[in-house]
Amino acid sequence: MIRLENVTKTFGTGASALIDVTVAIEKGEFVFLVGPSGSGKTTFLRLLIRDMLPSKGTIIVGDWDLTKLPNSKIPHLRKRIGVVFQDLKLLTDRTILENIILPLEMTNIDSKTALKKVEDILSQAGILEHKDKFPVQLSGGELQRVAIARALVFSPEILLADEPTGNLDATTSWEIVKLLQDINALGTTVIMATHNTDIVNNLLKRVVTLSKGSLLKDEKPRPKADQPLAEKSHHEKKESSEKAEQKTEK
Repeated sequence: MIRLENVTKTFGTGASALIDVTVAIEKGEFVFLVGPSGSGKTTFLRLLIRDMLPSKGTIIVGDWDLTKLPNSKIPHLRKRIGVVFQDLKLLTDRTILENIILPLEMTNIDSKTALKKVEDILSQAGILEHKDKFPVQLSGGELQRVAIARALVFSPEILLADEPTGNLDATTSWEIVKLLQDINALGTTVIMATHNTDIVNNLLKRVVTLSKGSLLKDEKPRPKADQPLAEKSHHEKKESSEKAEQKTEK
């Protein structure tokens, strides 16, 4: 579904954000994109929505070669790719419902259908009760859920999340990741850029690591990919305890 072939992105200053990166992501995968600040994660995501063009290489999304995609087709591409931006980009003078319904209002969809769709998405994201509030009235975790809900408004095939847990506490971070896992389980390809090593290390997902613009590692998921290590550890402890009890009884 997504393929980068020998992609390099060099800016006018001469600095390279990505250097000869080749990676393929299949439909339905959940991929962590990791690396220190300045490693190229955000550039990687921006290239996928044609927010910029690579200096060299080829980028394929579905049937489209993004290096050859006419500007008139970019809106169609962006309906297929939902984005949760690092700075959220929510409109502070509009309610949560108004923020999410805005992209639909720019299409030919009728208002009743649009409202039903948005309420369904808000329910999926667990924030339907906040639909008439303004962004300033919500917590950081709730605002992330709003941003995710807005990214889902066109039922995208791909969801890009740029540091969605960056400013959240550990409990709220796990809630956001659980929401992204639920979205992935419905068939959406998810690429999550993150610095959160606790989440990456405890979820058995594919991890693509960038370092100074280069692809450092591409680690495929291990068995039981949807089971966090913490849960696995608990399960194994329970089995060991049961076995010990059985030996005692004998």
